[in-house]
Amino acid sequence: MSRKRNVESEGGVVFIDPKMKALSSLDGEIGWLAAFPYGLQHVLAMFVANVTPVMLIASVAVYTGQAFTAIISSAACLPEDFRATLIQNAMFIAGIGTFVQLFPLWRVGSGLPIVMGISFTFVSVACTIAATQGYGALVGAVIVGGLIEGLLGLFARWWRRIITPIVAAVVVTSIGFSLLGVGAASFGGGSGAEDFGSATNLILGTVSLLACLVFQGLAKGATKQLSVLFGLVVGYLVAIPLGKVDFSGFASAQLFSLPGVLPVTPEFNLGAIITVTLIFLVSATETVGDCSALTAAALRRNPTDKELSGAVTADGLVSSLAGVFGCSPVTSFSQNVGLIAMTGVVNRRAIATGAVVLVLAGFVPVVSLVFASLPEAVLGGCTIMMFGNIIVSGFQMIANAGFSQRNITIAALSLAVGIGFTQMGDIFAIFPELVQSVFADNCVAVVFVVAILASLLLPKDQKVEGPLIVEEGNDSVDIATDALES
Repeated sequence: MSRKRNVESEGGVVFIDPKMKALSSLDGEIGWLAAFPYGLQHVLAMFVANVTPVMLIASVAVYTGQAFTAIISSAACLPEDFRATLIQNAMFIAGIGTFVQLFPLWRVGSGLPIVMGISFTFVSVACTIAATQGYGALVGAVIVGGLIEGLLGLFARWWRRIITPIVAAVVVTSIGFSLLGVGAASFGGGSGAEDFGSATNLILGTVSLLACLVFQGLAKGATKQLSVLFGLVVGYLVAIPLGKVDFSGFASAQLFSLPGVLPVTPEFNLGAIITVTLIFLVSATETVGDCSALTAAALRRNPTDKELSGAVTADGLVSSLAGVFGCSPVTSFSQNVGLIAMTGVVNRRAIATGAVVLVLAGFVPVVSLVFASLPEAVLGGCTIMMFGNIIVSGFQMIANAGFSQRNITIAALSLAVGIGFTQMGDIFAIFPELVQSVFADNCVAVVFVVAILASLLLPKDQKVEGPLIVEEGNDSVDIATDALES
């Protein structure tokens, strides 16, 4: 005898399981225990990506050894215990940011299931500032830049049209290119390491990379998203018998401790503030894109202006709070948007259980120490392909924006000037020191400015010149034909 199933329909979607119906609704009724596995899945998907930027920036930052204040004249890197503090704070901030997005406060937060974490977008710029101007200058720039983005977020409906899809695409592409050197340095053992490029470091980097690739090839479904975590675990285990893991920090580790407020004294450098603020505009664009992708895939609608404004405002203000805790800015995590699109789980209570896990992890120093003791070569092996994926994502965004002559001109000009000129930093020698500090070593900032100017100045109705290459049977054939005829 067959059992009658509870079938309901909503918005053209049929739900057979009442639990799945609740999970597919923002405010569906579901118990916290039943919701927990779905929230934990989000934490596992973004945990490594959340702490990796902190470790990369800390590995190049200069440090005095006193009062956790970074200065340019010091050659010493941030100590391991301080790196552990930053990682602990990063998890705490990610949880707070996710809560704010889920349950808005006034106009701060979108009300959407957006998972927040430390942004990779700022890694290149942050590494440059932390290594040359000091970690304190980076923290000060994050605090000020976050407040500026938070203010701009309140008026997102007016300015977001300036940052067109092609502008966002070329900026993301430039970010990927700028991070390749960071990944290569980690692969070799870390910048300034005495054994940089040694056989041990290269073996660890290679083993970690191969572990990621093998896992990604063999795993199925959502499990593929854990490939980086698998590579880190394998690399870490291999590094132990090679003597590359320092366990000394665990001897004095506490079972419980509060996240450290102002672990670094902020310094407010105008050049650093301008640089970071420019990237905040890029981050805002990414957040707008993530909101649009999430609502389209999971809720089958476009985001409202209120949701977009709240998401960007939360992005900025929580980033400013992250600076108070010594961390680089936060942003929405695209991998979690992809996870939501794949599973259909948008329930805010389910996502909130993951935020609870992140906040609690911020009070357990042992978790942070494990990541802080991770050898640089292992980190490099797992992240270098991740940085390459950012470039590929940028290419995909360019393709989605369309290969019109206007878009090709914007992309070619901004990437050529941005990447080319910053490889020869002396080309900015005639400009004031402030301009040099912002652009001379920062290809992302140059690409962003050139792309914005080109987008504003080039005529909107620029016609296609020459033949278009189209694939037979592609839907774009009709569009291409119309363009040629015009």
